[in-house]
Amino acid sequence: MTNIMTIFTSVHAVQLRNRIVTVLMLTLLSSNYVFAQANGEAVKVLRGKAAFGDWREDAPSVRRLITPMDLPDIGPETPNIVEVVPQPAGVRPQVPKGFSVEMVTSGLAQARLIRVAPNGDLFVANSSANEVRVYRIPPGSAKPTVSEIFATGLRQPYGIAFYPPGPNPAWIYIANSNGVVRFPYKNGVLKTTAKPERIVEYIPPAHHWTRDILFTPDGNRMLVSVGSGSNIALDMFPAPHVPGDVNGWNKTHQLGAAWDTEEGRANILSFDPEGKNQKIVATGIRNPAGITIQPATGQLWAVANERDGLGDNTPFEYATHVKEGAFFGWPWYYIGGHEDPRHKGERTDLKDQTTIPDVLIQAHSAPLQIVFYDGNDFPAEYKGNAFVTLHGSWDRSRRTGYKVVRLLFDNSGKPTGEYEDFMTGFVISDKQVWGRPVGVAVAADGSLFVTEDGNGTIWRISYQKPDAR
Repeated sequence: MTNIMTIFTSVHAVQLRNRIVTVLMLTLLSSNYVFAQANGEAVKVLRGKAAFGDWREDAPSVRRLITPMDLPDIGPETPNIVEVVPQPAGVRPQVPKGFSVEMVTSGLAQARLIRVAPNGDLFVANSSANEVRVYRIPPGSAKPTVSEIFATGLRQPYGIAFYPPGPNPAWIYIANSNGVVRFPYKNGVLKTTAKPERIVEYIPPAHHWTRDILFTPDGNRMLVSVGSGSNIALDMFPAPHVPGDVNGWNKTHQLGAAWDTEEGRANILSFDPEGKNQKIVATGIRNPAGITIQPATGQLWAVANERDGLGDNTPFEYATHVKEGAFFGWPWYYIGGHEDPRHKGERTDLKDQTTIPDVLIQAHSAPLQIVFYDGNDFPAEYKGNAFVTLHGSWDRSRRTGYKVVRLLFDNSGKPTGEYEDFMTGFVISDKQVWGRPVGVAVAADGSLFVTEDGNGTIWRISYQKPDAR
C-alpha cells in the first residue's frame, strides 16, 4: 500500500491537502469546537453555544471562549437547588497532568477567602463561624505545623488585607459584612489580643454580604467591594428623591450610581487607610465578590456574579479590569447595552455608556475570587495568568460552576478572553455536589491554595517538575 504521506509531496497533492485542512477547520468552527496547543498537547476550546454545557464537559485543560455576540435570547428561569453532600470516599479534585493536589484541612464551618501574609502564613476567613484562622505551612508541604484562630467575634468576615503593603505590615484589615475593622499585626503573630478598631463604620450587610478588601500598591487607597442588596433592584424607587429626579441625581453622583435601598451598593468603593474620604471607583457591578491588582499592569480586576431570572445562559458572569468611573450596567443593562426587560426604558441615557467586561464566563457559575499567578512553581505559561473560583449557582437547569478556572493572558498582560478548567471534580450528579470553591491564593513557594465551603476543606496544588535524570 502506498504511504499516504508520500501522496502529499506533489503540488496538486499539497493543494488537495490544504483543501482538506480548510474543510476540517470549517467543520470544527461550525460545530463550535476548536483545538489549541498547550504544552505540546491538543486542548479543546468550546466556543459559543458549545460553551453553554454543564459539569459533564468539565475537565482539566478544557477551554471556553464566550463573546458578547454569543449572548442568547432571554429564557425562562429554571431553579435547580443543589444538595451539598459529604466528600465521597476516594474522591478528590481533578487537576491538569503534571500537577498534584493535597488536602490541607477539613471541617471548617465556611472556609471562604484566603490571603497569604508576607511571612507566608495562610489567613482564612471562616465566615459563618465569625472568625479568621491562620495556618503555618512549611514550603513544599500541605501539612500545617500550626493552626490557630487569629480573631473571633467578627461579623461574616470575608476580605483580608495587610497594611502597609510590603514585607513588614503593621495592621491586618478584615472586611465584615457591615464594615471594616483592623488589628495591630506583625509578621508571625498567630493570635490577636487587641479589640477590633472600626475603620469603616457601616456598610449595608443584608443579601450580598461578601466584602473583599485590598490596598493599592502605593498604600494610599483602600478598596472595598460591595454587592447589591437584591437581584434586580425592583424594590428601589423608580426615581431618586432629589430635585430633577434622575437628571438631578446624575449631576451629583457617579455614572450609573443606584439610589434608595441600593445606594452605595453594586460598587467598588475607595477610602484612605483610616476609612475616610470615601469615593466610588466603579458602579453597576451586581456582586464584585473578588478584587485584586494585576501585577503586570497595576490595574484593578474584579469578578462578578450577574443577575438571575433571564434564563439558563443569560447574562454571562465575568472577570474584568476596572477603570475609575466605569459603569457595568446593573440593574438596567448587562454585557454592554443589553437592556434588562424588568427595567425597560428607565435609563436609556446609560445604554451607550456601559462597559463590556473582558472575560465572559458561563452564566450562573458564580465567580467569587480571583488571583494572578506570580509564583515560580507552575510552568512558564501560567505566569501572569489568573485563577478564578466558581462557586456554582441554583438558577440553571444544567449545573455549572463548582470548579477553579484559569484566565489566559498574552505576553503584554491582556486577556485573550479564554478560560480553562483547572480544578474540577466537585460535582457528583445533576443534584449533588461535595465542594464549592471560594478562596484562591498563591503561596510563597509558588503553590496554589484553594478553599471550598461545601465541606469546609482547604487544598494545596503544586506542580511536579519532570525528573531531570
